[in-house]
Amino acid sequence: MKISTKGRYALRLMIDIAQHCNEKPVSIKEAAKRQNISDKYLEQIISILNNAGYVKSIRGPHGGYLLKRAPKDYTVGMILRLTEGSLAPVTCVEEDADSCERKSNCATFVVWQKMYDAICDVVDNITLEDLVSWHIDGSGDYCI
Repeated sequence: MKISTKGRYALRLMIDIAQHCNEKPVSIKEAAKRQNISDKYLEQIISILNNAGYVKSIRGPHGGYLLKRAPKDYTVGMILRLTEGSLAPVTCVEEDADSCERKSNCATFVVWQKMYDAICDVVDNITLEDLVSWHIDGSGDYCI
C-alpha cells in the first residue's frame, strides 16, 4: 500500500492548522509556504476537508481555516480514509467487501487481514494531537 501525496499533504495541512489556528485562522497561502506545497494543490485538499466537516472556513481579510473539533478528535485513519479511500491492501478484506468465494481455501487471506488489522491499529490510534505533540517535541519518542 502506498499513500498518495493527497493523503500525506492532507495530514500535513491538518497538523499545520492545528498548530497555528490558536493564533488566527490559517490561510492556505501561509500553510503552503510553511509546508512547501503548492497553494493550488492545498486548495483542492482543503475543499475535501471542508466538505467532510473537518475544518471550517472563515471569510474576510483575516480569514482562513480552523479545525471544527479538537485535534484529539481526529485520527490519522480518518484523514487518510477521507483522502485515500480504503486502506485495505486487497479488496477482500475491506469492510464492505463481498464475501470471497475463495476465502475458506485462500492461504493468503490471513496475511491480508493481519496487514489490514495492523494498518488500522496504527492509523486509528494516532490522533492529530499526537502528531502535533510529536512535531513540537521533536524527540522522536512516538510511544502512545
